[in-house]
Formats: sequence, structure tokens, C-alpha cells
Amino acid sequence: VLQVNYRGSTGYGKAYMEALRGNWGVYDVEDAISGARHLADAGLVDPGRLVILGGSAGGYTVLQALVNYPGFFKAGICLYGISNLFTLAADTHKFEARYLDSLLGPLPEASPIYRSRSPIFFTDRIRDPVAIFQGEVDRVVPKAQSDTIVESLRRRGVPHEYHVYEGEGHGWRKSETIEAFYKAVEVFLRNYVLFA
Repeated sequence: VLQVNYRGSTGYGKAYMEALRGNWGVYDVEDAISGARHLADAGLVDPGRLVILGGSAGGYTVLQALVNYPGFFKAGICLYGISNLFTLAADTHKFEARYLDSLLGPLPEASPIYRSRSPIFFTDRIRDPVAIFQGEVDRVVPKAQSDTIVESLRRRGVPHEYHVYEGEGHGWRKSETIEAFYKAVEVFLRNYVLFA
């Protein structure tokens, strides 16, 4: 398991933390790819069995990686990830409402960036299996984000699974949800990575 502190992470100085501004959906993905590539080149992982997993902004990184680097990962696991930056800007809760302005720029001026970095507009590039997990009552990344990308994957015949957890929000709180999530991940990995 490699947990990437991609550009934009804290703990490495202000310049490193601010590097993601204007580059969200690019630098985070590049850093995940380069980290995985480094492990593969060093012989520490099987490059044919790489899986990317992330939640929220990390789920966005998963979708962006599958869009921009098809075939690099054997599969993706996306937890409450962002698929459409336009609708996120409109639908997220008040605490996060202006956060995208700092990462990508304000709308409508930054519309071309929002479009070019929204995975929903590029699902035709996704070919790797993906499992999507979503809380039914998520107010940070609303369920519609997952619904729309799952529908697009379905229409295009991309292998996928969609798990919606009733009564859950942005992350899992109930023990039965946590157990169901890990079981679903295990089955997904067996079907699409370990024995594929």
C-alpha cells in the first residue's frame, strides 16, 4: 500500500501545499501515477495488479487517473468521489461552497478548467473496472455525483459496481456499513484483480 502525499498535502512547506492551486485533478493524479510507477520500476509491486483507491478528493483522483491513464491501473475503487465539478460547486454544503474557487478558480470564468477536469465529460476514456461507493445522504459530495458517472459507465459497458449505503453521509459511521464495504472491496478485488 502506497499512501501518496501528493502536491497540495500539508507538512512539506507552504509552496508544496499551495502547488495544487490551479492544478487540482492534474498534480494529484501525476503524483499517484509516479509513486505507483516508482514501486513497479523498483520491483516492489506487480505492475499488472495496481489498484487506485481514494475517497472524496481522493475519489476524484481515482476517477481522473482512470480517465487520463487508462490501463495503468488494473482497477479503481472510488469512495464518494467527485465526477462533475460544476454540479459540486452548486450542490455541496455551505462550508465547502467556495473551496473550488481556491483550487480551480471562480465560475463562470474558470468554466473551461471545470469542464476539462470533470471526469463525467470523459468517461469514454475509462476502460478499467471501477467500484463506486457512496453514502445516500452525503451533503459534501452528493449522491448525484456517483449516480451520473455510474450511469455513464453502464451505458458504455465499463465493468463497474455501485454500492450506496442507506443513512450514510460522507464516510461510513455504522459498523454494518463498514463491514459491508470491506466485504464488497474484497469481492471486487478478487473478481477484477486477483483472479482476472
